[in-house]
Amino acid sequence: MYESGNNQYDKGVVFIPLETAQIFYRLSPGAQGADGGGQKIEGGAVSGLEVFLKSPSYLEQVKEDLLEKNIEGIKILDWRQSNRAFFEAVMTERNVMFLILTLIIIIAAFNIISSMVILVKDKTREIGILRTMGATRGAILRIFFLTGATLGVTGTAGGVLIGLLFCWNIEHIRHGLEALSGTSLFSPEIYFLSKLPAIVEPGEVCITVLTALSITFVFTLIPAWRAAHLNPIQALRNE
Repeated sequence: MYESGNNQYDKGVVFIPLETAQIFYRLSPGAQGADGGGQKIEGGAVSGLEVFLKSPSYLEQVKEDLLEKNIEGIKILDWRQSNRAFFEAVMTERNVMFLILTLIIIIAAFNIISSMVILVKDKTREIGILRTMGATRGAILRIFFLTGATLGVTGTAGGVLIGLLFCWNIEHIRHGLEALSGTSLFSPEIYFLSKLPAIVEPGEVCITVLTALSITFVFTLIPAWRAAHLNPIQALRNE
């Protein structure tokens, strides 16, 4: 009895001794069987070998090494090919999730823009005073850009910290929510997994952080540019 964590895999795979499997498939030393192509297979043979790797990152290298052996009649099939439909569905979901995450970041950036526009409006008189005292447009631009950038960096750093803590403790969070609600939030019969997988990829985290910061900085430039180009006389007169 075993449990791999993938309900679909557990239902379709049985582990038995090699000798028992050879007798069952008529590949034992005392008998001759036939493979899927109808060719005779000598007794004591196997119909296939399955290689388990310590990490999925080794897949391409190991596959290339096996292909370089030029073993006659060998056919190499990796887990992505044998589970093509599932793999493509996961990749599509990841792309959609990245798009949704980008839209969420853009919405958050609009909140920063609105906050900065209100700030510029409230500080119109102060901007006019600074300009009449000799502050350059570049100085005003830097002041408001740093203000918006600080909001973006602080929010991004807090989001990364919360996200990492959530990923590292996702199973504990799931069990806690299930205990509070009294329902199963991740049924193996539906999702084919007995536990929530969460792997933190440093490269993807960096891409997400850089995307968030880039969008924030670009959106912060708009109100900062407006503040820098306020006419000081007009600003003081309007105030």
